[in-house]
Amino acid sequence: MPSNVEIKAAVRNLALLKKRAEELSRSAGTLIRQQDTFFNAQKGRLKLRNLMNGTGQLIFYERPDVDGPKLSNYSISLTQDPDGLARVLADSLGVKGAVKKERQLYMVGQTRVHVDTVEGLGHFMELEVVMKEGQSAEEGEAIAHKLMEELGVKKEDLIVGAYMDLLLADKKG
Repeated sequence: MPSNVEIKAAVRNLALLKKRAEELSRSAGTLIRQQDTFFNAQKGRLKLRNLMNGTGQLIFYERPDVDGPKLSNYSISLTQDPDGLARVLADSLGVKGAVKKERQLYMVGQTRVHVDTVEGLGHFMELEVVMKEGQSAEEGEAIAHKLMEELGVKKEDLIVGAYMDLLLADKKG
């Protein structure tokens, strides 16, 4: 199963973060609009990512809910019918909730830098260090920490869990 080391943080200065990400990636990034629908799963998390262009990705992943770098194991299946698949999964498993976001994607080495604007939550940054065959979690964490520093992300800005968790907690509170 593929894996990555992930860090998620709240963004204090969106313009500065984007500027640093552009400098590090030597690109303007790629704009992606997506809606993730989360389904009730017996273990891990199961979401259908609708890429808003007639395609989608069914993604299963497991990762601990701790702040800082965390290893995430995942599997992905592509679909040409995200709406139909969403109906089947909703009927079968039930829907936990949905997250709508606009994402600016920058590639820095083996790391996907996401600058996200999440509907109902605000601005966030997510690092996904895509692990290479035989690479240790510690190496991935070191890459994530270095990039975090280069982007100006502070430890106190780190968040735990997924956007879906934050939205659900916001509804309760």
